Amino acid sequence: MTSTGDVEGRAGPPVWWWGRRRDVVVDVALGAASAVECAWEGVSFAHEAGVPTAVGVLFGLAVGATLVVRRRWPVAVVLVGIAVTPAVMGFLLGVVGLYTVASSEVPRRITATLTSMALAATFAVMYLRTSGDTEAGRTFVLMLSVFVAVALTVPPVLLGLYIGARRRLMESLQERADSLERELSLLADRAEERAEWARTEERTRIAREMHDVVAHRVSLMVVHAAALEAVAAKDPVRAAKNAALVGDMGRQALTELREMLGVLRREEPVRAVPVAAAVSVALVGGSGSGSGSGSGFEDGPSLGELEALVGQSRVAGMAVEMVVHGEAAAAYAAEVEQTAYRVVQEALTNCHKHAPGARVVVRLAHREGEVAMQVENGPCDGSAAEPGLPSGGNGLVGMRERVLGLGGVFVSGPTDAGGFKVSAVLPVGAGG
Repeated sequence: MTSTGDVEGRAGPPVWWWGRRRDVVVDVALGAASAVECAWEGVSFAHEAGVPTAVGVLFGLAVGATLVVRRRWPVAVVLVGIAVTPAVMGFLLGVVGLYTVASSEVPRRITATLTSMALAATFAVMYLRTSGDTEAGRTFVLMLSVFVAVALTVPPVLLGLYIGARRRLMESLQERADSLERELSLLADRAEERAEWARTEERTRIAREMHDVVAHRVSLMVVHAAALEAVAAKDPVRAAKNAALVGDMGRQALTELREMLGVLRREEPVRAVPVAAAVSVALVGGSGSGSGSGSGFEDGPSLGELEALVGQSRVAGMAVEMVVHGEAAAAYAAEVEQTAYRVVQEALTNCHKHAPGARVVVRLAHREGEVAMQVENGPCDGSAAEPGLPSGGNGLVGMRERVLGLGGVFVSGPTDAGGFKVSAVLPVGAGG
């Protein structure tokens, strides 16, 4: 099936081989006009052929009406037009038929063959009909025949080729536009998925950082508050000391909370740093010194502050020992030191929560190309009172995410002696 019109924007359902109702009206109108023309020319044909006039008129009507099927069988329409050329009828039929063949999807070799046949038939009929005129020279008759043949065949073919190429170009552009629209839709969906993933990651990061920064100090505050309650009446000096420690811990926790909220409320990140990085920097910043600026990883805790961290747990009554193996060949990346610090900090917090009175050993090993840390507690002392600290169940998950994010290895689980062990290994070039 061939078509000479754009099938887009149909005004109604297709009718037979027509794609639009407008095409039906156009082809029927052209067929009627061609039938009237051929019927009129059929009168002269009947006189010349010596047949009744009615036969010539009916023959002309049948020939002209074939133009209605030009979209369905364009080649047949052109062949009919060529066949009736000797009868000097079918001018509209031949012109419109050649245009339809050239503008449709008919192979170009067939179009060229039909055009050549129509050109030759028109030239022959014109030459034979004008050559009997003795007043006109042979050269004039020849030139006139060539001119008429070319005028009746070449322009409709060229116009049809142009319209067909233009339609195919428009269809190609429409397909490309539809393809681009689908690609843009897919890109928009993927962008929305990435944005949602980024929001989820940001919420997870903020929750993890707040847990790491605040939970340790609050846990120590609860432990000191319990000790303060136990010795308040018996040992006022120790009670005052514990109260001062609780106050220090509370002030440090408040300072860190202010830094977190300050970054979350900041309208523009410092030096165009992404929001996630800025939040992470501020959340980890200053936990060792108490008032970090939060402007970079360098302001966060480091391995050099582990001794002070362990000392805070000792003051809270935990029997904790720290063992260091080897020495760092050079300063580690800030991310590595902070992650190592947070792992030890969270492990000590879990010891306060779940293993009161247990002996704890913190091991730090500097190896070639990596740094390892381990926090192991023995079985709980049955005489020690439970501190009643709540547990969100996210401590081990947060530690694992931190370590794996830097390409390290994280292992945790119970020991054969009835305690619990947390181990992590970080490559020293993870943050470089």
